[in-house]
Amino acid sequence: MDNVFDRLYEHYHTNLFQFIFYMVKNRAVAEELVQEVYIKVLRSYQNYEERSNEKTWLLAIARNVAIDYLRTHNRRTSRWLSKFDFNKQQTEDNAPLPDEILVQKEEVQGVYKCLRECTLDQQQVLILRYIQELSVNETAEILNWSVSKVKTTQHRAIKALRELVDDKTTSQLKGVL
Repeated sequence: MDNVFDRLYEHYHTNLFQFIFYMVKNRAVAEELVQEVYIKVLRSYQNYEERSNEKTWLLAIARNVAIDYLRTHNRRTSRWLSKFDFNKQQTEDNAPLPDEILVQKEEVQGVYKCLRECTLDQQQVLILRYIQELSVNETAEILNWSVSKVKTTQHRAIKALRELVDDKTTSQLKGVL
């Protein structure tokens, strides 16, 4: 069992931690929840059926652990971060200038704040699809949804996030003018 734990830890620890951290937005809590995930995994590994890949199985367990945590702490709407940048541009020089870094950081923080206003379902789909970079099928399996529901939720989530970002930008411009 030590070999199994070592292998799972080596391959998936970063993904599990990031996923849970994005959901609870607290490093200490995320570390505790990851430990809880490993406990659940080690207790049930002998029952693991290879119908899905291990990463999908682990993330589904992590999702359930995080949701249980959020429910017990009365956090209907969780605070998550995202790394969406709708204005991604390729530059010739890969090293951004300091003022560009500051602007990007502010833009990303604005998107993070807007993501918090999306529904829990929308947040989960955006995190799994764009942060964890999972396929639609893997996301559907983790969330126990149909592929169609994942696609619909993803579409609505992106639309909602863009509208929230646009509204935030418009209100900031009004404040400046």
